Amino acid sequence: MNPVIASDRLPRLNVWGEDDKTVNWKGAFATCGGNGATASSTIVYEIEPGHRLGWHTDATEETQYIIAGTGTLYLEDGTEHAVGPGSVFVLPTPMRHDLANTGKETLRAVAFFAAAMFTQTFDNVMMPPKTHVLGSPNREG
Repeated sequence: MNPVIASDRLPRLNVWGEDDKTVNWKGAFATCGGNGATASSTIVYEIEPGHRLGWHTDATEETQYIIAGTGTLYLEDGTEHAVGPGSVFVLPTPMRHDLANTGKETLRAVAFFAAAMFTQTFDNVMMPPKTHVLGSPNREG
């Protein structure tokens, strides 16, 4: 098995909020349990200018690294944090958060999760698959 993944070649799934046009992003799982990892998961994702991830809570700790673009990280305590290329931040469980692209270019990031299988619960109904809960592809067992 080749441990190197060309994340720029992974097909991205477009995800959006059913009732909020600003919630819109594209992502792909680079690794998760049974797919190159045994104790962690990794997502690569992109947010276009004017869009955001949507408020959500992860079922496991998350660390993010911003590759390109600029944005604002919103935390449940009401604080806002500017992020840009090279920014790293940790979101302990169960911290509700959102990330918006506030710049003029695509925000590109990598999210590392401290579990091989996990879920994310969004405030919005997310499309597809028309549910509040997203997560790793292996979460169904």
